[in-house]
Parts: sequence; structure tokens; C-alpha cells
Amino acid sequence: MIQTVEKRDGRIVGFNPQKIASAIRKAMLHTERGENADLIQEITDRISLRGKSQMSVEDIQDAVERELMKSARKDVARAYIAYRDQRSIARKAKIRDVFLDIVNIKSNDVTRENANMNADTPAGMMMKFASESTKPFVDDYLLSEEVRTAVKHNLLHIHDKDYYPTKSLTCCQHPLDRILTSGFTAGHGSSRAAKRIETASVLACISLETAQNEMHGGQAIPAFDFYLAPFVRTSLVEELKALETYAGHTLEQLYDVALDDYTERPLDALDGDERLLQFAVNRTIGRVHQAMEAFIHNMNTIHSRGGNQVVFSSINYGTDTSAEGRCVIRELLKSTYQGVGNGETAIFPIQIWKKKRGVNYLPGDRNYDLYQMACKVTARRFFPNFLNLDASFNLSADWRADDPQRYQHEVATMGCRTRVFENRFGAKTSVGRGNLSFSTINIVRLALQVMHIEDQQERIAQFYASLDELLEITARQLDERYQFQKTAYAKQFPLLMQKLWIGADKLQPTDTVESVINQGTLGIGFIGLAECLKALVGKHHGESEEAQQLGISIVTYMRDRANDFSERYQHNYSVLATPAEGLSGRFTKGDRKEFGVLEGITDRDYYTNSNHVPVYFKCPAHHKAEVEAPYHDLTRGGHIFYVEIDGDATHNPDVIMNVVDMMDRYNMGYGSVNHNRNRCMDCGYENADATLETCPKCGSQHIDKLQRITGYLVGTTDRWNHAKLAELNDRVTHIGGADTL
Repeated sequence: MIQTVEKRDGRIVGFNPQKIASAIRKAMLHTERGENADLIQEITDRISLRGKSQMSVEDIQDAVERELMKSARKDVARAYIAYRDQRSIARKAKIRDVFLDIVNIKSNDVTRENANMNADTPAGMMMKFASESTKPFVDDYLLSEEVRTAVKHNLLHIHDKDYYPTKSLTCCQHPLDRILTSGFTAGHGSSRAAKRIETASVLACISLETAQNEMHGGQAIPAFDFYLAPFVRTSLVEELKALETYAGHTLEQLYDVALDDYTERPLDALDGDERLLQFAVNRTIGRVHQAMEAFIHNMNTIHSRGGNQVVFSSINYGTDTSAEGRCVIRELLKSTYQGVGNGETAIFPIQIWKKKRGVNYLPGDRNYDLYQMACKVTARRFFPNFLNLDASFNLSADWRADDPQRYQHEVATMGCRTRVFENRFGAKTSVGRGNLSFSTINIVRLALQVMHIEDQQERIAQFYASLDELLEITARQLDERYQFQKTAYAKQFPLLMQKLWIGADKLQPTDTVESVINQGTLGIGFIGLAECLKALVGKHHGESEEAQQLGISIVTYMRDRANDFSERYQHNYSVLATPAEGLSGRFTKGDRKEFGVLEGITDRDYYTNSNHVPVYFKCPAHHKAEVEAPYHDLTRGGHIFYVEIDGDATHNPDVIMNVVDMMDRYNMGYGSVNHNRNRCMDCGYENADATLETCPKCGSQHIDKLQRITGYLVGTTDRWNHAKLAELNDRVTHIGGADTL
């Protein structure tokens, strides 16, 4: 007697004889003689009673075929066989259609899922083939039934699901000093420790590129200035040693000479050792500039992940006040301002200025001049973004101004917004840590499901009940993925689990990573707070104080539950203001199909990212800041604040400084400024004319508007998916290009 059935995806389920009867009935209805209830019951009983205790779906279907062929209803047997063939073809046709879209480089949500990936190249096509083949495997074999159901019903999205079987982690903040001072081995060759600034710059690139191939998310350097500063001094000493032959005596007395800054000066009025020292300083500055120029160029040209994607990289800097650190920052900013290639804006690395009172924010602070310079660069090149170390939730009690390694106690972020700082299992730091995985819940759908409830209080109460249930499922799913990830061996990640992750230096190649990865975080993301509030109370948080208070309550509830999950599962759970790209349209499309077109909810092709005020809602920058600010403290897995500027900000860096002042005033953690930047795709000419159609330099009409998408820049909107293009077209400005707030 059959008791259990092995499904095609490997799951074991209880046997249901009615499924046999239903399949035979469907076949009979496709014949001229129609249904025979007695024969259906006879065959169903015979197979049920004579079968093995556990049988596969295919074995049961084979048994049905045999019984039908032995019966007088050969016509039903033929119909049943034809039906099986059609179902098999249909299952294959779905993946065939997806593959054909990749082959024919069609622009759709599959091939344009990630704007930083060129799915049209051979390597990009192979990545998409692998991705689309792997996702069904994950659904069938690695996800629990409740998670599969949540995903199927458009309630949950598992990010980077195609990487799930690899056991890889999301991202990492590189402790670059470990690479620069001791080198590393991650392949057939070894990289020696750096001795000069040029080598340090190259090793920084290699570290980011190598780790990108071992992980499914981005890579960041948390203290770029601190890490590279020592190699400015060693390069200066190298220049001095080269001068010793010319000088005819040792210059050892200058090796450790204290410098207030690295400033290029003419030599005419100098003589003796002072002249030689200044000559060496001038030469060193030139070398640092070239090293920074090479770093930026390399990060925009070297590829990872099979050669189809430039490294998704970020660097944090701004708080090293040493002469050498200031030199690194200054030359990095100069190189960024100049641009790469034909002068175009560099897309990577995403640069992040770490703003700190007493260090670089107010007049009189040691690095205030560099902060002014950073704002000037942002006004032209979008980067750097600004990370507010003075936000109450970004402070560390261990930070001291006189600590040469104070960067260990400074929060750092990934450019897209991912934040890692708090830690239940070690030091509160960003260094050597990252996100393990994250999943996003569809709170809009939860609100849509209760819209029919007329009483608002009851409607909101039911929403919270559904939210709680979905959060429980998401927390379990993240723990299940963690339990799978922790079984990976250290040798599977030769750089990450040798030099980068906290505690990895204690692992042997055949050790599992279980003992160290809990230093990372698990992110519970959300999307569409604006649309969710519209469904619950009729307005979004940008237009209603009532909606704003409800929005804060909802995200606070999520934060509190994340803290509960941290205790229960013993992980670092946090809430993430999801940087949705492909997901922004995927959730909407599914919900619109079921609930129809609803004004302010499903009437656009995208849901608003996380807790942002909708991009189409016209309001001044200070109002946007007032509304979004409270959510930054609640979303410690990552957040970002955007302001859109109309026109050319190049000659008005004060407007950038005013935005940073606003972030400081409202206790916001991380933000950036978007503005116009056009680029000729043929010659590289750039300007900020919003109406530019013809390049004034070469006459080309192949013009693209450089834009930011979920935190990073994309050189061409040709790679944007339909939903994000729709969002781009809806964006309104908050500040005029000549305004100063």
C-alpha cells in the first residue's frame, strides 16, 4: 500500500489517492466516450493497494499508464500519455524561453536584473544561464515548504538566491592592513607585502577583486586613508634614498622628519637638506597621485565573476589626520575630480566620506579643507557620499582622537547602504565583518490583504498579525541559510577565510567556517513603506503625520522583532532598508495581477525603496529629511538618504555641504546627492545640461545621462530594468542647482 510519495523536487509527502483519480478523470474528459467513474475508482484502488509503501511521482504515473493500457479504455491511455508529454514539455519550455531571451540578448527583467552586470557578453550570458538554472534547484531542494510558499505568494524575496548553493556570504569590509603588511596567497602565486604606495594601491585592487569572486555581494575598504598612509612615508624614504648618491651623504636624518602636510612647493628659494626634502616630497606627491589615479582606473576596468562585472567596490575615508593620510585623501579626490579615460565620471569605487566633528566637519578641524574639497568633488562626480559618524547610533564609546587605530571604532558602510557595526559576538566594529545574507518582505502585499476591512483599527491590527507571521518565516529562512553556510570549508574562500574575516586566521583549510561567520549579520529587508501606508490609511508618510507615525511604528516593530530573533537564534539580526533593483518591479507586478491597479499603490511599475518618500512626491529637501530621518536609527542593517538637485551643482559645492549639515541636524546616518550629469558615449564629453541632445564636442547624439541606481552609478541606462527606468522618469528635484537651502 502506498503511504508516501517522492516528488520531483525530492520532497517526501503523504500519499493522496484523489490525485490519481483526478488525473484519470481529466484524461477521460478529453476522449469521446467521456468519464467512467467505476473504472476510475477501480484503477485508483488497485494502484493504491498494490504499490510500494513509498513511490515516486513518475513510478505512480507509469502504473496509471499500465492499468489504462490493460483496460478497455485504450483511448484514455493515449490521452493520459499525451497529457504527461505536454506537462513535461511545458516544464522545459519555461526555462527554454528564459534561455532564448538570454541568447537573443533581449532587454527584460531577467537580463537587466543587475545594472552593474553586462548580460550581453559571453561571460555575462554564462552567468545568467547559471543563475536561472540554479534558482529552481534552490526552490526545490534548499528551501522549506513555508518559505517556498511565501516566495510563491509574493511575500518574500531571497536575495542572491542563485548563489545560495555556493554557501558564499554577501559582503566584507576588508582589513587591508593585513594584506599590505604580510601579502597573501589566493591562487597559484603569492603577493608580497607592499613597500611603496604604488604596490599598496595595486594590492588594494587585487584584494577587492579576489574577494568579489568568493562572495555574492560587494566589497569595501573601511579606512582607505589609514591603510595607505604608511606607504606614503615609505615612498618618501625611497625618494630620499635615491637622492643620497646625488647629495653625497646620507639623508637618514630626514627619514622620520615630522611633516605637517605633503604640499608641493617650488625649489628655487630652498637649499641644502631642505631643498632635497622638498624635492622628495614633490616626487612623492606625484607618485601618490598616480597611485590613486591607477586605483580608480583599475576599479573601473578590471573584472570579476567570470569577466562580466566590474568589482562592486566601496572605500571609506576622511578621518586620518596624519600628513600621509591627508596626502592620500587629497590626491584621491583630485583624481576623482579629473575623471577617468576621456574625463568621464568613475563609477567605482563608491567613495564614502566619513564625517566627524573635531576631525573634518567644522572650520578649524584638521581635515576641514579636505571636507570642502570632497563637497566640490561630489558636486561634479556624485561621489563621495557622506557617512555621519556623529549620528547617535554610529558612535562608539571606544573611539579616541589620539588612537592611531581609531578607525577600528568608526562605522563604515558599503556604497549601496549595507551597514555592519553592532556585534553580539565580538568587538563593535565594521572591520573584518559583513552581511551573511538578507531577504526582503513585501509589506505592501500584507496591507493589500487587509484593505477590505472597513474599521481602520481592526485593519491595522490584522496587518500587524500578518507582519509578525511573515517576520517569523523570514527569520527562520535566514537561520536555515546560515546553518547551510556554516558547513562550508575555509578552503572554499581562500582569501576571505585567510586574511579578511574576523577570526579567519585561526582556521585550517579543512575547518568549517562555523566558528567565525556569526560575527556577520543577517538582514531582514523591507520595501514599499509608502505604498503600504497608502493601503492602510490612505496616505503615505510624506503627506500625512498620521501615516508617518504609523510608518515609524511598523519599522520599530520590525526592529524589535529582529532583536528578539537575535536572542532566540543567537545571530546578529538587523533591519535593512532594502536597496531594491529588480525586486522593486517584481513585487509590484505580482500584486497588481491579483489586486488590480490601485492609485498610489500598484499604479506604477515599482514600489518605493524601503522607507523613502516616493520619488514622485514633490517636497523640499528639509521635509524629506524630517520624514526619513527617524528610520535611520531603526534600520541598522543599512539605510541611505537621497536628495535630488536640479541643474549643475559643479560650481556650487555649498549646496552639498548644506545637505550634509541637514543630515547632521536630523541625526541621519548616510546620504548622497543626485544631480544631472550627461556623457557622450562616443567621446566622453560631460556636462549637466538637462536638455542636451547633441554633443558639442563631437556632434554625436549618443548621449546618456549618468544616474545613481540603488546607491551606485551606472554608465548607461541601457542596462536598467523596466521598473527602475520608470522610477527614474518619476524622480522630482528637492533643491535647485543654485540653491543653498
